[in-house]
Amino acid sequence: MLCLKAYDKENKIIAVARGEEEVSLVISREYQEGDRLSLESSGNGNYIWLQLDDALGKSLCYVTGVIDYKIPFGEKRISVAPKAFSGNKHLLYARLAKDYEIKSYRNLALNVNDQHGDVNCYPHASANVETRGEAVFAAKNAIDGVVVNSGHGEWPYQSWGINRNPDAAMKLDFGRKVKIDRVVLYTRADFPHDSWWTNATLTFSDGSTMELPMEKSALPHEFEFEPREVEWLELSKLIKSDDPSPFPALSQIEVYGTDL
Repeated sequence: MLCLKAYDKENKIIAVARGEEEVSLVISREYQEGDRLSLESSGNGNYIWLQLDDALGKSLCYVTGVIDYKIPFGEKRISVAPKAFSGNKHLLYARLAKDYEIKSYRNLALNVNDQHGDVNCYPHASANVETRGEAVFAAKNAIDGVVVNSGHGEWPYQSWGINRNPDAAMKLDFGRKVKIDRVVLYTRADFPHDSWWTNATLTFSDGSTMELPMEKSALPHEFEFEPREVEWLELSKLIKSDDPSPFPALSQIEVYGTDL
């Protein structure tokens, strides 16, 4: 059973829809600050195609409980597409994934529905540093599927910003064990405003590590390795180039593999 709901700031239900394996919810009103969306699913550990806004698109998520999503307003709005959550008609959608979809080789890092503090919808990105705590530099931006890296700031140039901190680290949690063999990094390339990293380190949940040598480039940095079975990975030990700019950043991380 799947159930999509929308609530107002007083926790009153605005709209609701239910379905056994698939459900759509149309909301015919403008969102107001304090509104939130939720997805409830029976059982624990469901693979669900989830779309919380038609402008965001959908992702195949691993869901371990009730998802509670706060509609972004103010400063938090500028890291998502201007069309997202705007207007007076919105389409939400959820569907249980098919077995062949779950087992397919794909980017296991992608989640357009990620948010701060969410622990029931995976993959989930978090970091020990996010520049000035601003939404346009949040870790979740690095798994939203937007790979354009020729600018910085508001959408579509949102990124993970490290606030010039050499000890910055970003964790990508899959919420279950997966088998991976390739990582792709889109580093931000708004030169000359941006700098770049000459090396970074991936630490995997199995205890292994991997060095990621990089160079100044707007192109994706691709790294292949022997398959690993992991539950999470962490990107850290970010070595900045000697470029005068103090602003290296990550636009997107992709991690390819399959569910076990």
